[in-house]
Amino acid sequence: MRVVIAAYEVYPFAKVGGLADVVGSLPKALEKFDEIDEIIVIMPKHKVVEKNAEKFGYELERVKGGIPVSILRSNEKFDLYLSKLPGSNVNVYFVANDYYYSSEKVYEGPDPAEPEIFFSAAVLHALKELDFKPDILHVNDWHTALIPVYLKTVFRDDPFFESTATVLTLHNIGAPYQGRIDKSYMEFAGLPDYLFNIDGLEFYGQINLLKGGILFADVINTVSPTYAQEIQTEEYGNGLEGVLRVRSADLYGILNGIDRNMYDELLKKAGYHTFELGELTKKAENKKKLRKEFGLEDDNSPIVSMITRLVDQKGLDLVYDVFDYMMLLGIQFVVLGTGEKKYEEMFKEMEKKYPGRVSAQITFNNELAAKIYASSDIFLMPSRYEPCGLGQMFAMRYGSVPVVRYTGGLADSVKEYDPESGDGTGFGFKPYDSAHLLKALARAVYYYNSGDWKKIVENAMNQDFTWERSASDYLKLYKTALEKLRG
Repeated sequence: MRVVIAAYEVYPFAKVGGLADVVGSLPKALEKFDEIDEIIVIMPKHKVVEKNAEKFGYELERVKGGIPVSILRSNEKFDLYLSKLPGSNVNVYFVANDYYYSSEKVYEGPDPAEPEIFFSAAVLHALKELDFKPDILHVNDWHTALIPVYLKTVFRDDPFFESTATVLTLHNIGAPYQGRIDKSYMEFAGLPDYLFNIDGLEFYGQINLLKGGILFADVINTVSPTYAQEIQTEEYGNGLEGVLRVRSADLYGILNGIDRNMYDELLKKAGYHTFELGELTKKAENKKKLRKEFGLEDDNSPIVSMITRLVDQKGLDLVYDVFDYMMLLGIQFVVLGTGEKKYEEMFKEMEKKYPGRVSAQITFNNELAAKIYASSDIFLMPSRYEPCGLGQMFAMRYGSVPVVRYTGGLADSVKEYDPESGDGTGFGFKPYDSAHLLKALARAVYYYNSGDWKKIVENAMNQDFTWERSASDYLKLYKTALEKLRG
């Protein structure tokens, strides 16, 4: 089986969110399966790709130049660059175009949709230029959702792709992440007019690129089984629930994995410990270091942490409502992230209000994240919705017990602790309100001060969230896509 994974961001070349982590890890796990003959990744050559080359130790080689994208109403051409996904034999190809991909930021191009449309079309032209006929073309989110549309329309009679099945992964279908654009882009994209209707790309008078991908991909998956069910409801579907119900027979949920060793090297360089089960005294030493570094009091209270984008989706309105009550539980609180100004200011104010008890790191870098995961006792993730979530998985790997809202991947990865059976990995709540958040956190703090805590930490650290498990599920999904294509 020959596989192509197309994505707009891939770690370590360019990273904005969890999409990059997934596409930076999944191919490395997939290439170990005998059924995979060859797997390649294609992404845009964002400006940051060259900046990151020295930092992450990879090389870039220009392999093709001046390739036209004939299906677009554009004179722009692209070059192809090649590198290796670090830690693997996977080739990564980069679509280079100075007009579309010269911004300092991955998602800040010269136009709201042309860079993504250009990339989707360029992927298909690049594969023909490379003479790489894929069995599976695995696309991700709205940035690449036009690829299945092109294959079923513009390229439907092209023998090069006659045996290619498409898989569309939905990492997030929030309204801002659907590719809702003006209908005038139909012409630029070179799409036939008949696609602009309610059974095609039309969405309340606009184009919805993600809708097109959902309708035309051979199979669709999202990044947790619970989220696959949730997005078929009005509460979570963001207008696409009807389309997803139409495709429900072809909609799957696969929980993401993590690279268990992703943060280990960063911890070692920073002088912090990595550890496994049976080495929790090392975590206690990390905790002491973190307190000193972050200006927290040196006492026996639990450190509660959040590593998150500071946006409404992450449940920060609930945290705001009960923050003072949370502090009455006798905790210390550490937050790392950037985002909406109101939340950045809120946490800075709380840092001033609770000196030595609250540390607000309004920035983001992986080294700080590693230190917090490996030092905190409780990891708070009260998301309004969460397709999968990786933070709770990294937290459990380092023995930080999650307190979550049971939604999406959080519901699939965190199990409520049961003191009678001794089973469970964390604590959570379902109704989206601050009182339930506070109760869940209070339960965690209660057990932190009990004899059960070591057992809960061990349960959490014993969880298998490796990419090998997830990759096995993706391999089954690829086989399903090929069966559907072949009828």
